[in-house]
Amino acid sequence: MHSSAVFLIEFGAIILGLGLLGRLAARLRFSPIPLYLLAGLAFGEGGLLPLGASEEFVAIGAEIGVILLLLMLGLEYTAGDLVSNLKTQYPAGIVDATLNALPGAAMALLLGWGPIAAVVLAGITWISSSGVIAKVLGDLGRIGNRETPVILSILVLEDLSMAVYLPVVTALLAGTGFAAGSVTLAIALGVAGLVLLVAVRYGRHISRFVSTDDPEKLLLVVLGLTLLVAGVAQQLQVSAAVGAFLVGIALSGEVAEGAHHLLAPLRDLFAAVFFVFFGLHTDPASIPPVLLPALALAVVTTLTKIATGYWAARRAGISARGRWRAGGTLVARGEFSIVIAGLAVTSGIDSDLGPLATAYVLILVVLGPLTARYTEPLARRLTGGADRRTAPEAEAGHDAAQDQAPAGRT
Repeated sequence: MHSSAVFLIEFGAIILGLGLLGRLAARLRFSPIPLYLLAGLAFGEGGLLPLGASEEFVAIGAEIGVILLLLMLGLEYTAGDLVSNLKTQYPAGIVDATLNALPGAAMALLLGWGPIAAVVLAGITWISSSGVIAKVLGDLGRIGNRETPVILSILVLEDLSMAVYLPVVTALLAGTGFAAGSVTLAIALGVAGLVLLVAVRYGRHISRFVSTDDPEKLLLVVLGLTLLVAGVAQQLQVSAAVGAFLVGIALSGEVAEGAHHLLAPLRDLFAAVFFVFFGLHTDPASIPPVLLPALALAVVTTLTKIATGYWAARRAGISARGRWRAGGTLVARGEFSIVIAGLAVTSGIDSDLGPLATAYVLILVVLGPLTARYTEPLARRLTGGADRRTAPEAEAGHDAAQDQAPAGRT
């Protein structure tokens, strides 16, 4: 009874604190994510008042938060949108991997950690945080922007790439043979491909099966289906986030609209818990020794992510303003980077890799919402004089109309 009371007090205090921080962020016209993370740091390992009784529940809630964030992103787009974007944006995925994985690999080699650590750190610096970016896009009201499908295409390519990368890294860290690693990789690729095929070809049938006029039943069926697919995908070495995203892609029409309306409050609640959980498991004392290399890596990969988004959006015919917004939005790292770092720490590859990865992700998960909001205004201010001299007013009007045009489900 006593532990139950402590749990309720702790978790109630977390939720109340998140609500107050969210109100403060709204008043400041700012994304609440950095405030959620700082709150987690204050009450996590080595913080002011470590929590105990509610930690396990918070961990589960955090995982559900990531799943719901990706489900809600998937609900915004049809299977046709997904296939079309992947076909047109795969070169951007190659550029993304090249520009953002190489700095991590180079840093590991410079620190003398060896080739396996280089592969691990390359993945940490490569993968943007789908969870953070999904939240930021919603907070800033950019889901319908022209550049958003480009951003989502890059995120989906990264998440699908994890179906290949994670089994490879796991095999490298475990020191297993080529045969065992190949089997794991084949299973991961097969499951990811199967889920994508079902989402694309049988999405209408799934929507028809899920459809109901009763909001309660719709909520239960959609949430249950999403968690089930995400869990099976993760069990088979595929990201749970990828599974949730593809469930959202498979649902369309009135089902998607109804599910979006019903799940939005749950998404906001559990997404906030996810960001707090990240902070709870970061010991502030482990950050100072690795702060300089983490900062250097953060600066370099902030620039490379902005360059990636700008190039991809320009290739898609997006206006200059949208290009800068796309680049700034992709900066945040988060859940996948922490998963990769966790695998390396568990294997004992290098004692400094975990703290460096944590410091790096913490810097960029705080910086990401800032770059998403301010990269475009800053770039416009820095290049404004040249734009006024060379660009006619008609082009500026075209850019504004293009930025505001809706994109997503049709």
